[in-house]
Amino acid sequence: MIRKFKRPLIGCFAVFAVLALVSALTIIWIMGQPLYRFGAVSAGDNLRGPLDPPPQPDATSWQVERDIRLHFDAYGDGHPVLVVHGGPGIPYAGPWTGLNDLTDEHKFYYYHQRGCGQSSRPFDRFESENFYENMTELERTLGLGAQIADIERIRRILGEDQLTLVGHSYGGFIAALYAAEFPDRVAKLLLVAPAGVLTAPDDDRNIFSQARKSIPAEKLAEYDALVEEYFDFGNIFSKSDADLVSLHERIGRQLLPAMGYDADSIGSGPRSGGWSVFAMYFSSGKAPDYTAAVAAITAPTLIVHGVDDTISLAGSRTYERGIPGAKFVSLPRGEEAPWAGHFVFDDNPTAFSKAVESFLAE
Repeated sequence: MIRKFKRPLIGCFAVFAVLALVSALTIIWIMGQPLYRFGAVSAGDNLRGPLDPPPQPDATSWQVERDIRLHFDAYGDGHPVLVVHGGPGIPYAGPWTGLNDLTDEHKFYYYHQRGCGQSSRPFDRFESENFYENMTELERTLGLGAQIADIERIRRILGEDQLTLVGHSYGGFIAALYAAEFPDRVAKLLLVAPAGVLTAPDDDRNIFSQARKSIPAEKLAEYDALVEEYFDFGNIFSKSDADLVSLHERIGRQLLPAMGYDADSIGSGPRSGGWSVFAMYFSSGKAPDYTAAVAAITAPTLIVHGVDDTISLAGSRTYERGIPGAKFVSLPRGEEAPWAGHFVFDDNPTAFSKAVESFLAE
């Protein structure tokens, strides 16, 4: 009897092994594909809620979906300007110094993107073991499409026909995608050192490989292990939101010194995103190409970059080449500014304020 069932059992094991291999390869392939497709948000695809926001319960936050609330801080009077923070998933601790002199004519809204800071965090842990279901639910809830849709919902809440958008670093990427999806809804687009992720980053635009060049030789093994852990998407759903916040902050403590800043600022401001950060990574996948998207932008666009921000310069230049009519301004160090880096709005606020004031007044 044992011999009779031996061959079928071997066949079953072989089938299961093939299925497991196919499943693993499918997951690897899916993880490499962009889940956010240009035009999806304006078409209303892959959204968990409508673009029309629900009634607003109060004026202290924006209710963009029934269960998603966005915290914001506003400074100034006049025409509204929406500031999209970078990170991804790292809200600002306070207003930009370089915008303080412009608050007489503009009202700057600094909001916390969904999944980070004081805004709603819809996930803690995923109980399901189905990787694909978890990934698609996460991306649909906190990914690029959801972040772009929130900007449109904010515009409708504010009752503005057009928005003036300011996007910094990864927030510049999000702001640019919104301007591409809703070209008629953007009056002006200001990008400050926008993240070079319109296509899969090469060595010049890969912030992790650029930062590695400044890591001391004796710490390279530790850094490489941390980067490997950071991008271990295969085991991501064994983690909690707090686990991912900690991981994101740990990598930030490696990247900030490479950009010329003190790592001690990590964790001193609003709480970083956890799941939201990695949801946006799933959105773009390993091989994105959004060059056709930004070519659809019609709003006047200014790209501002600090002269010392060499680590992300190549990325900023891709927006200059890709957005029709975009202008590029490199801001120098000033007398009171010994450094003009990735956070040039605080490093050299005087030069930054003049550049932005001139652009908004045109």
